[in-house]
Amino acid sequence: MQQKLFQKMGIEVSRLGFGCMRFPMKADGKIDREKSLELIDYAYRHGVNYFDTAYRYHEGESEEFVKEALSRYPRESYYLATKFPIGFMPEVSEEAVDKIFDEQLEKTGAGYFDFYLVHALNEANFQRMKDLKVLEKLEKRKAAGQIRHLGFSFHDTPAVLKEIVDYYDGWEFCQIQLNYLDWTYQDAKGQYDILTGKGIPVIVMEPVRGGAFADLGKESNDLLKSARPDDSIASWAMRYCGSLDNVHIILSGMTEMDQVVDNVKTFENFKPFTEKDYKLIDEVLEIREKTRTIPCTACRYCVEYCPQSLDIPELFSMYNRYMITGSSFALNQEVGGYDKERLPANCISCGACAEHCPQKIGIPDRMGDIDGIIKTL
Repeated sequence: MQQKLFQKMGIEVSRLGFGCMRFPMKADGKIDREKSLELIDYAYRHGVNYFDTAYRYHEGESEEFVKEALSRYPRESYYLATKFPIGFMPEVSEEAVDKIFDEQLEKTGAGYFDFYLVHALNEANFQRMKDLKVLEKLEKRKAAGQIRHLGFSFHDTPAVLKEIVDYYDGWEFCQIQLNYLDWTYQDAKGQYDILTGKGIPVIVMEPVRGGAFADLGKESNDLLKSARPDDSIASWAMRYCGSLDNVHIILSGMTEMDQVVDNVKTFENFKPFTEKDYKLIDEVLEIREKTRTIPCTACRYCVEYCPQSLDIPELFSMYNRYMITGSSFALNQEVGGYDKERLPANCISCGACAEHCPQKIGIPDRMGDIDGIIKTL
């Protein structure tokens, strides 16, 4: 497993990090512990030593499961990352900051966090972080040895990112959404350049965009397979990120064993992008533009705020499959499997979902697009 040196920290970490927000689940919505343990065991045995969870992943179950999974290994043999839920606090107060941190220590049983992040900073959450004196409290935790390295994850514009990194000199790393679409679509390049200029190491989330880049449709798949027939489509997305000098860790939320095996293979025999590879990805993006798919990563933040309880990511996924394949028959079959109250026609366009979408998707408008297509079937 290829590793990367965090020079200022003096530690080497696996390039592939295990994201703990997409474990396989049982029918009741709980983590399938047996299957998930197998995934973590395979990753750990093959050199993955960075595990990334958060207070709210799997509705709070992820941190508890991580304790079960990682407590079987020597504590010094892996790096554990978790996050302070600045935008998702059950109680918004200065006192709650310490309460949540202590709860995370108990749930993970880790003793300390190797990497601790302020979760999903944007303009609003940045202001809340300042108002609640979160950094001051976390600095005390760091002085007490409960945090080894302090950073943040980010969802906003480069201008907001610059404001955040200029505000505090103690940031040791930053986690951003970066992939070959968002390099320009969400100006990940601008974010990457700011962090690199400040000497702040980058950790990548959503390199495969919630699995969307694991299957690009026949035309794009054939294009990439013609160049590297033995490589998976997803591996191109992982290699794209890993080819950037200041990218230290690429996170993957792996749900199936074949995903773990494939990602491990990519970073055991890592091949940086060539000029030809970049040109092929440009062609893939041109093909994607023609299909007009919705750039949803299925993070499901929107679902929590939908008063109609619509499964927005699944509806977007259904729409994207239709746009790629053009199959009205397949779409009709899928729509027929939905209860009527779960279809896009039930969207009331309140906008609560879009407010919390890290991808800045105009969700109500897109739900209208899908509803319009369904009505033509």
